[in-house]
Amino acid sequence: MELSQINKIGRIAISLTLIFLVSCNAQKTVSLKKKQLSDMVYPLLDTENSRWFFFSSASRPFGMVNLNPDTEINGDWGGGYKYTTDTVKGFSHVHEWQMSGVSVMPVTISEENKKTIFKNFYSKFSHKTEIITPGYHSLKLDRYQITAELTSTPRVGFHKYTFPAKAQKAVLFNLNTVLGPCDNTNGTLEKNNDFELSGSLVLSTNFRRPKPLTVFFKVKTNEPVSSVERDNATGNYLIHFDKTKEQVLMKVGISYTSIENANNNIETELTHWDFNKTVEDSRKVWSSLLGRIKVEGGTETDQRRFYTDLWHALQGRKMISDANGSYPDNTGDKFRVGHLPLNTDGKPKFNHYNSDAFWGAQWTINNLWGLVYPEIMEEFVYSLMQYYKDGGIIPRGPSGGNDTYVMTGASATPFIVSAIQKGIVKENLEEIYIALKKNHMPGGIMEKAGYEHNTNIGGGLKYYLEKGYVPYPLPDGNFGSHEDGASQTLEYAYQDWTLAQLAKKLNHEDDYQYFMKRAENYKNVFDAKIGWMRPKNVEGKWRENYDPYQYENGFIESNGAQSTWFVPHDILGLADLMGGKEKAVEKLNAQFEAAKKLKYTSGTSHDAELHPEFSRIPVNFGNQPSMQTSNIFTVLGRPDLTQYWTRNVVKETFSGLSPATGYNGDEDQGLMGSLNVLLKLGLFQMNGGTDKDAVYEIGSPIFNKITITLNQKYYSGKTFVIKATANNPENVYIKDIKFNQKEVSNFELSHQNITNGGELILQMSDQQKH
Repeated sequence: MELSQINKIGRIAISLTLIFLVSCNAQKTVSLKKKQLSDMVYPLLDTENSRWFFFSSASRPFGMVNLNPDTEINGDWGGGYKYTTDTVKGFSHVHEWQMSGVSVMPVTISEENKKTIFKNFYSKFSHKTEIITPGYHSLKLDRYQITAELTSTPRVGFHKYTFPAKAQKAVLFNLNTVLGPCDNTNGTLEKNNDFELSGSLVLSTNFRRPKPLTVFFKVKTNEPVSSVERDNATGNYLIHFDKTKEQVLMKVGISYTSIENANNNIETELTHWDFNKTVEDSRKVWSSLLGRIKVEGGTETDQRRFYTDLWHALQGRKMISDANGSYPDNTGDKFRVGHLPLNTDGKPKFNHYNSDAFWGAQWTINNLWGLVYPEIMEEFVYSLMQYYKDGGIIPRGPSGGNDTYVMTGASATPFIVSAIQKGIVKENLEEIYIALKKNHMPGGIMEKAGYEHNTNIGGGLKYYLEKGYVPYPLPDGNFGSHEDGASQTLEYAYQDWTLAQLAKKLNHEDDYQYFMKRAENYKNVFDAKIGWMRPKNVEGKWRENYDPYQYENGFIESNGAQSTWFVPHDILGLADLMGGKEKAVEKLNAQFEAAKKLKYTSGTSHDAELHPEFSRIPVNFGNQPSMQTSNIFTVLGRPDLTQYWTRNVVKETFSGLSPATGYNGDEDQGLMGSLNVLLKLGLFQMNGGTDKDAVYEIGSPIFNKITITLNQKYYSGKTFVIKATANNPENVYIKDIKFNQKEVSNFELSHQNITNGGELILQMSDQQKH
């Protein structure tokens, strides 16, 4: 065993010991209150491999405020709360896709530190004194002996600081600093009266978000602020408290439009000073959403991990609109404050959102939100359409009120089409279709590679339309990230197919035929002689000395072996190219046998994918391009292999509770969490639920009983129940299926069947049936 492996095992052992201690501390607090479902969540999952927006503690679902301690601040990757760093560098309110801001730190002032406190204010802490549950975070700052407790409403951070009895109390506002993905600049703070302050800061630009954005904030305290002190060297501010009680409460409301709206967010959401009530309200909100799915059976760890996965599926993407519907619009030449449409009661019809890419969402939030949280899916569709109304294009990853053009293709198309096919979005379908179609044509988003802001070349769309594929390398040059022609071709073909389904629904027959023809373009990058997808250059010649296991060799965040199976709309057509279903099954099964040796992922974190050995894995469940592959077997007529491999992937890779591991890759704002939930439920939609019936493939659930409470505003049924009789770790195969007492022979159920409600009974066995 290598030394690095021994060190890793030791690190995991230490982590597990700390988990136990943290869990015990949490139990002491939770046991005083009525146990709730949110208490099942294990927030520390994968926090050794953190990312600025990955960890969230004192936040509400999709909240504008995501308040938590930062132990690392100099960068996006490894930024925010990182478990292995023992120093708190501030409590910041914004942990979002390409956004950060409003970092504060309670401190005590003494003769020894009063001259240095502005730039030397970090504090050690111990996980032993830490308590984390969804909506709440508490820890002790060792340097100051301050217990800091955090909670929030959707747009307001709520702080409770317990200072040493005779200490000189203050809170430092670190408003001009590198913070995660961007610099905070031009930070200002002013005292309005003894109990109120206001301020703002500018999120500087980066290559992903090239337009600045201002964060406005309002601060209210329950104790009088005696003075505000500014340090010219650092631009930091100290607010001082004199003769106060040991405990100080502080509210921080934020807005991306104005200080007045930040204040209004506080007045709308947090009128009282009852900190414990806000914590309890947050627990109830989280428990209510998590409680839409109730699981029985499996181990306690299985259940805790499941609700942790579900928690991640509901916390990644954040709202940017105020309580009154104002929002930042950065889509034009000049910044403007937009206003969402209002209901008759004067409240916004929906919230507006920031969001990392919908790249891969067809296998994750499409399926999960569409079934269990249709109201969330509907809101996101309206939000995406608001960007279209403002800027003339549906984005694929907006930040700060404008698209970042993250990743490639028209990844929002499957998401929106899925919402329409499931009956979640029913109005203005022609307008939506026109908006989606624009992205698939010249002048649309398919022309742009990743982060390509000022040109429309890197997407290679003109070649895709002329030649039926995107060449690699792109002969025009480098215009953005992910100019990987084979992957781009595969993406566009699938997305064209999803748009064709909407065209057919709306009786646009010519468009339907046109996009269905384009959907066959995936065949143009399949080399039948070698049996793999393979890049072509602009002359139509296959890439020479091609290695299908070489990472990003014409493929986006994947290799050719992984991406060969990226044909979610036509698996049977792909099988024909491979020589038939049996040969396709044999090929994919061999890939899984090889991938098993590395536990189906390229290492334990996204940055490990570039490792020479890890990158050559033939199936990678740690990133979007191939995380659908175990479900392909069902479409190929071998559901037993879907059942076997999916259960094995879950067991080997997605079962534990540890800061050291969790998703083993790229947890893009709920995508990996959603995938985990779906694999464990045994429900999947290969084409992202974009076909007419929005069909689900039935897999092998890890629980004995699953009860999904359906939203009756959208669906006629009350519950959809899955019972897996004789289920255990060995009985992974489905012997018999009945839905509402009728035999199901093809391992499929339509969305309408499921949402009409009923009971799916799976007879489990340890014997394969095919």
